[in-house]
Amino acid sequence: MGGNKRFFVLSFRTHSWQPGPIMSDKPDFAEIETFDKTKLKKTETREKNPLPTKETIEQEKQSESTS
Repeated sequence: MGGNKRFFVLSFRTHSWQPGPIMSDKPDFAEIETFDKTKLKKTETREKNPLPTKETIEQEKQSESTS
């Protein structure tokens, strides 16, 4: 087994094995370089589960210690 990893694809139409694409450790950046960011929709990011503030943590600690 060498560095070139090959896999085969079973064609259901011809019932035969055909060689698939060669797997590589190096990514192909061709699609990334031609990607058009202007076609992306604008979205608003909302935090679903925000972390408590320092003040809220302190209040909870005080209420636990008095219980």
